[in-house]
Amino acid sequence: MGTLAGRTVLVTGASRGIGRAIALRVAADGANVVLAAKSVDNTGKLPGTIHEVAEEVRAAGGHPLPFPLDVRDADRIEAMAAETVARFGGIDVLVNNAGAIALLPTESLPVKALDLMLSINPRASLLCARACIPHLKKSANGHILTLSPPIDLAPRWFGPHTAYTISKFAMTMLTLGLAEELRPAGVAANSLWPRTTIATAAVAKLGGEKLMKASRTPAIMADAAHAILTTPARELTGRALLDEDFLRSRGVRDFEGYAVDPSARLMTDLYVPG
Repeated sequence: MGTLAGRTVLVTGASRGIGRAIALRVAADGANVVLAAKSVDNTGKLPGTIHEVAEEVRAAGGHPLPFPLDVRDADRIEAMAAETVARFGGIDVLVNNAGAIALLPTESLPVKALDLMLSINPRASLLCARACIPHLKKSANGHILTLSPPIDLAPRWFGPHTAYTISKFAMTMLTLGLAEELRPAGVAANSLWPRTTIATAAVAKLGGEKLMKASRTPAIMADAAHAILTTPARELTGRALLDEDFLRSRGVRDFEGYAVDPSARLMTDLYVPG
């Protein structure tokens, strides 16, 4: 398996959950890791800050750059890309991990929640890509990885939460578009999604302890992301990948260690058949 040693990886939503796990996984290679998130202190609703993760990245062998960022702010996104290049000399990877979720039917969906999902999920992913593309084109192995699902137009994925589904599928459409747009430049764009629910704060809020026990840890997403990002960009682009399936394609066979509770039956995630 390849390495990200000396590469510069920018991760949004990096203060906790899957974003934090990806940051620590690439840090173990000795990567430069830009930690972009709003969480700069512990006064918010959830624990975890970019500064705490920066210390973990450093301890893991990486070189952190914590960058306070609200991904709805286009000017701050441009500033983030500029500061990253000033500090590390370039950008090799963008991980669009920041996201918003509201699993509500249209009639009961607050406009604020709708605006949040549309501004954070597809819009911020596009703006982050837009800011990074000039630098990714200069990389020897530029990658954009967006955390969004395979597109499945089955009505059951729309009926219960149309707005959320639209926002996540739009992110995958962004992946498909960027893959074609950037193919001549040798920059890859792929999406990654978990086959099972992942034990994060969002899952705990949605399903409590029972759903957490039926989930895998964020480590499986981090390992899958690492495997994608160390693949030559010209060999893997325009794909909507599932974590387990991609790791299996790379020879991984033992997944028990990723389970929160190995005795519990795993819960299949949204947008995954089965």
